[in-house]
Amino acid sequence: MISGTASEAPGGGALDAAAPGHGGPPGDSVLDRPEVQRAGWAWGDAEAQVPPDAPLPALVSVAVRLLGAFISGTAQGTGISPAGLSVMRLLAARDGLKSSEVAARGWWTAGTVTAVVDTLVRDGYVQRRRDPADRRVVRLYLTDAGRRKVEEAIALIGPKWRDAFGYVDPADAPVIRKFLVDTIDRFGTLIREERGQ
Repeated sequence: MISGTASEAPGGGALDAAAPGHGGPPGDSVLDRPEVQRAGWAWGDAEAQVPPDAPLPALVSVAVRLLGAFISGTAQGTGISPAGLSVMRLLAARDGLKSSEVAARGWWTAGTVTAVVDTLVRDGYVQRRRDPADRRVVRLYLTDAGRRKVEEAIALIGPKWRDAFGYVDPADAPVIRKFLVDTIDRFGTLIREERGQ
């Protein structure tokens, strides 16, 4: 789950690009290297500390996992899955999108969007409607119940998300914001390139 670059070990330190992989004698595998074994901090080993030289990809991977777990936990009391809430928030801002547009904007697969929307339709939060200008096109709309549900969820979750970032020094916020905006831009570009867009 944690991925370093070609020259970095997930737990810190460098890996030789030509290092042997699986299948060799014990001690001959990349997985047996000390820098990889030190990655216990990433998996929650007791007493484990984040190494000062931990590579950025490993730090981001762990941070993303933790944020995902926190967000899932805060969504528990809403009666909507985190994915469902994300789709509904998107439709609250841009109602009437096609499923493919929802998938593209959320970086989801078409199959994921279909499954999530099926549940939201069943629960009465989203409607599928044919586009009057082109009957082949189906668009997604929040229902009144869906709009109320999104408002309730944001009111419940919003303060928890804001409080969670209370540890950030306001003086550091511009640097963190720039890093996150640059990361969003960079990985958005990489995903579009990978998908041939």
